[in-house]
Amino acid sequence: MTTVDADRPVLRDFGGGAFGVYVHVPFCATRCGYCDFNTYTAGELGTSASPQSWLEALRGELATAATEFGALPSATPEVSTIFVGGGTPSLLGGDGLASVLDAVRANFTLAADAEVTTESNPESTSPEFFERLRAAGYTRISLGMQSAAQHVLKVLDRTHTPGRAVAAAKEARAAGFDHVNLDLIYGTPGETDADLDLSLDAVLAAGVDHVSAYSLIVEDGTALARKVRRGELPAPDDDVLAARYERIDARLAAAGLSWYEVSNWAANDSARCRHNLGYWDGGDWLGAGPGAHSHVGGVRWWNVKHPARYADRVAHGGLPAAGWEALTDEERYTEHLMLTVRLRTGLPLADLAPSATVALDRVLADGLARIADDRLVLTDRGRLLADGIVRYLLD
Repeated sequence: MTTVDADRPVLRDFGGGAFGVYVHVPFCATRCGYCDFNTYTAGELGTSASPQSWLEALRGELATAATEFGALPSATPEVSTIFVGGGTPSLLGGDGLASVLDAVRANFTLAADAEVTTESNPESTSPEFFERLRAAGYTRISLGMQSAAQHVLKVLDRTHTPGRAVAAAKEARAAGFDHVNLDLIYGTPGETDADLDLSLDAVLAAGVDHVSAYSLIVEDGTALARKVRRGELPAPDDDVLAARYERIDARLAAAGLSWYEVSNWAANDSARCRHNLGYWDGGDWLGAGPGAHSHVGGVRWWNVKHPARYADRVAHGGLPAAGWEALTDEERYTEHLMLTVRLRTGLPLADLAPSATVALDRVLADGLARIADDRLVLTDRGRLLADGIVRYLLD
């Protein structure tokens, strides 16, 4: 692997797969106790950066990237997906998010059927907000619900009220969005089976066509990690997490939402998040904004994190990268295995290295996976141990 601290990644060419654009919005009204994302509150930024200075810098980065890509041997592909994440993109308001989409359109050609998603905090949305986004060209909404239990939200330092996420999802559907996702976090200290059932009841009542559910991970450096370390809260229990996952899967499956990636369920093929599938299938993407990561043709780079430094780097020309790396064949194989095994479609057996034969036989014998259409597909039990299976196949 080649790793260089430089603001100019050495690009080779596009990889030939899907091409997406991720835009990172680094602003949050408050900091959630479990979050270790690259986000900042207004108090933390002071006068060093603002949504206006960020948007100006974003336009500059997109223009620079379009120029860099234009010099590659292959023509820049049409953008098949856009995902605006954060942070809290909905803090920009409908007009601000419309400006983000306009900035992408000004520099890249969007496919006619492009999927355009934005994350939103339920508390910073409204019927008018969703109507503005639909008019601007957004096609998909992802709402951070996390839980329907007030005491669970309190542990997570989430500010929205339990019923607001469901109401926001219904407002998005009423505004014309066919594709709406709700995010859940399970395994929060103090959460009970009844709390999880309450959340699942709410999700199903919302009528969404996509659900993402992630086990709580206590990340180093977060307020939650400090509370666990001091003994104020218990660490999540692996057995409880496994039981909760099975509970979620059973409820969603009974309601017609099928898993297509270990942590994601959709009502049908068109409801699947195409942007995330681009990551999992090894596609190319530009990550724009502070701290965003990009990948083009086996070359990956990551932007400087602080919004003020990001804007300064863009103003001085070149991509605002903090570093870059060219992945070796071995590293690309590892990442392909890690991501593809988690998909319901499974990993083609032809993609497995010969050295994985013994491990493969053991995984099959233990009932963790099966062979279907010459692909390695996880069983229900195997989904609970997906990361361990990958490590075993790589040993």
